[in-house]
Amino acid sequence: MSFTRRDFLKSASAVTVSMALPAGRSYAFNNNDDIRIALIGVNGRGMEHLRAFKDNAVAVCDCDEKVLNARAGILEGMVKPRKIARFTDFRKLLERDDVDAVSIATPNHTHSLIAIEAIKAGKDVYVEKPVSHNVWEGRQLVKAARKHDKIVQCGTQSRSSPSLKEAAEWVQAGNLGKIQYAIGTCYKPRRAIGKLDSPLKIDPSIDYDLWCGPAEKVDLYRPKLHYDWHWDFNTGNGDLGNQGIHQMDIARWFLGEKELSPRVMSVGGRLGYSDAGDTPNTQIVFHDYAKAPLIFEVRGLPRSKADQAKWNDSMDNYRGSRVGVIVQCEGGYVVIPSYSSAQAFDKDGKQVKNWSGGGNHFGNFLDAVRQRKRELLNAEVLEGHLSSALCHTGNVSYQLGKKLPAGQIVEQIKGNAEALDSFNRMAEHLKANEVEIDSAAITLGPWLEMDPSSETFKGNETASSMLTRKYRKPFVIEEIT
Repeated sequence: MSFTRRDFLKSASAVTVSMALPAGRSYAFNNNDDIRIALIGVNGRGMEHLRAFKDNAVAVCDCDEKVLNARAGILEGMVKPRKIARFTDFRKLLERDDVDAVSIATPNHTHSLIAIEAIKAGKDVYVEKPVSHNVWEGRQLVKAARKHDKIVQCGTQSRSSPSLKEAAEWVQAGNLGKIQYAIGTCYKPRRAIGKLDSPLKIDPSIDYDLWCGPAEKVDLYRPKLHYDWHWDFNTGNGDLGNQGIHQMDIARWFLGEKELSPRVMSVGGRLGYSDAGDTPNTQIVFHDYAKAPLIFEVRGLPRSKADQAKWNDSMDNYRGSRVGVIVQCEGGYVVIPSYSSAQAFDKDGKQVKNWSGGGNHFGNFLDAVRQRKRELLNAEVLEGHLSSALCHTGNVSYQLGKKLPAGQIVEQIKGNAEALDSFNRMAEHLKANEVEIDSAAITLGPWLEMDPSSETFKGNETASSMLTRKYRKPFVIEEIT
C-alpha cells in the first residue's frame, strides 16, 4: 500500500492549523527568483533551515503544535509583513501547488518518506542527513529524484566547502602518495538518556501517530521524545547516523569511492551506563574497500571515569581529530578536523599544506533549483544515499553481533592490522572509563559481504532483510520503477 492523496483523504486526522498562503506570487524574495519553500520539521536542526531559507519561506510544518507555532512566530518576526502558513501534517502541505520546494529536518525515520512524497508532488527537496533510515529506502529516494527529474540536496554541508574540495583533489592527485586508509572519528559527549518505569506521556500538542510515521508505534520509556529518538533503532541510527554521517561522507569523499563497500564489520556497544537507548555509544565500523579501508570510530564516553564530571571538555582526540577525519597516505597524512578546514603533514609530522574556509550549502541548493541543474549540487542525493548507507550497513553488522570478552574479539580480528589497532585503542578507552571488558560486554558483529551493484548482502538473508524495514500503514514507501 503506497501513500497517495486517496490514502490521505481516508486516513489523515491531523489538524491543519492554517492553510492560507499569500495569494499568487506577489512577494519578491530578495532576488531569490521567487522560489517558495516550505519547512518541514523545525525543531532542533530545523531552526538552521528557518534562518537559511527565511527569505523564501512561505510555510512551516511540524506535528508538534507547540514547536510549530513557536517557530512560525519567530519566522514571521523575521519576514514582516509576510504571513507564514502553518501545517501539522506534511501530507496536506504537499497538496499545495504554490510551494516549489521543501526542506526536511524531521527525525531520520521520516526523511525518505517525506522526501519521496514531496518529489512525487512536484517539489524540489533539501533533506537533512542521513537521507534515509535504511539502505533500501535511500535508494528509492534516488530513483524518485531521477524519475521525476527533481533537485534533491543532502544536508552534508561539508560538500560545499571549497577548502575540503581542494584538499580532496590534492590527496587524490597523489601528492602524499597512495592512500592507505581513512579513519573517521565521532568523539562526542553522549550522556545517558535515562529510563522510565512507566511509558512516557506524550504531550497532547504532538500528533504521535504522525510523528511515528513508518516506524513501529510503541510506548517509550525515555524521559524525552525529541532528540533522544537518535538512540533508538526504531527511529534513529545512533551517532553513526547522527553526527558521524558527516565524517563518514568526508572520508568516502577523500577515498573517491562511489559505491558501498564490499565487506563491512562492526564492534562496540552501549557501555558505561544503562538507559533506554539501544544504539551503541562506542563503536567501530570497518568498511573493507579494495583500494583502502574506511574505518569509523564512535565514542560517547569521555577520556576517563574521572572526566565524567566534565563531559564536554574531556573527550578523546586521535591525531588531531575529535570529530573529523584522518587520511593516511604513504608519504604523510591529512587531518580534517572540521567541516571547513584541513591540514596536510609529511612523514615527520611537519605541516606542508593548509586549507580553510567554508561555503553556503543552502545557497548551493537554491542556485541549482533556479538553474534546474542537479549537477550544480554539491551534495546531490546519490552522494547522500551512499554515505548514509555506509552508516546503515555498519549498524546491521552491529545488530547481528554477539557479546564477547575483549580477548576473544582480539583473537578474531588480529589478522587485520587496522581493525586491531582501532579495537585496542577502543579497549583502552573503555578501561579508562572503568567498563569491564574482560567479560562478555562488547558486541562483535559478523563480516558481511555485499554486492554493491544490487546493494544487498551476499549469502545472508537475515542481514539483507535488515536493509529495509516493515513499514507501518499508511506510511509505506513503495519500490520506485
